[in-house]
Amino acid sequence: MEQTEGKRSMEAAEAMQAGAAVLVLVDYQARLMPAIHDAQAVVAHGVLLAQAAHALGIPVIGTEQNPAALGPNVESIRSECPVTLAKTHFDACADGLLDTLRAAKPQGRREVVIAGCEAHVCMMQTALGLLRAGERVWVVASASGSRRPADHAAAMARLGRAGATIVTHEMVLFEWLGDCEHARFRQVLKIIKGAG
Repeated sequence: MEQTEGKRSMEAAEAMQAGAAVLVLVDYQARLMPAIHDAQAVVAHGVLLAQAAHALGIPVIGTEQNPAALGPNVESIRSECPVTLAKTHFDACADGLLDTLRAAKPQGRREVVIAGCEAHVCMMQTALGLLRAGERVWVVASASGSRRPADHAAAMARLGRAGATIVTHEMVLFEWLGDCEHARFRQVLKIIKGAG
């Protein structure tokens, strides 16, 4: 037990690496978002993550839950995702997400930065699926939403216990940069400031 806890502590202390990262944005669907608590901020943070990922050459993958019934992601998210995976399972891994990740980043290790809706359903089940598949998973709490704040909090607690590292969008962006002398620092800083 102590060895497992020690391993988790070491993993939690590791910095995110832009060169290993893939960003997955789960189910920011237009028909769902009006019911999500603080939806405007959740979407804005998802967009900001995607824009910074593009600036840093990080692949961005979207998912949509049963789009025939629930419709597409909101346009501001959909337009940032070169690849969007349609799914019926709540865990996108069951509908091909792992293959999509491998295609996006075929060599070297992958760190999956994930955010989306609902935090306690599709986003959580997808993150758990990624953990079971052996991926390193970072969950962006500030870019994830649920209808009820209590469900969001429960999802973050469960994911943390399961081995994901819970972060905010700014934690991700500044760790991806790592240095104020990074070639894309000013570009990413402008994206952050532009988001308010």
